[in-house]
Amino acid sequence: MQSYTIGQAARLLGVSPDTARRWADAGRVATHRDESGRRVIDGKSLAAFSTELAQGDDDDASYTSARNAFPGIVTGIELGDIAAQVTIQAGPHRLVSLLTREAVEELGLEVGMQATARVKSTSVHIDRT
Repeated sequence: MQSYTIGQAARLLGVSPDTARRWADAGRVATHRDESGRRVIDGKSLAAFSTELAQGDDDDASYTSARNAFPGIVTGIELGDIAAQVTIQAGPHRLVSLLTREAVEELGLEVGMQATARVKSTSVHIDRT
């Protein structure tokens, strides 16, 4: 089974290595030492923990059928006469959405504000790294 260092786990979870280390120190995710003495997390434990994190606190959840939610910060808005391009940085993920200018204005989107990109797709590709 594949194991991940704290740094690798942090990248996969979209947090800093310090945050991943604090979670491990607090016992939120189990670690062990590999043959080199590095603290690592086994793949199944990391997968379960990432699922737990993704479920998060539902008190502020909106109700939608789209399940792939990427909360982040708006990093760019390009307005055209009719269309707009909005860029959101959600952890390590950069998402770009094309929508109407009217939708951007109705949502009151501005660079620096929190927003959630929701992805609904008919085709999802998986690459093994």
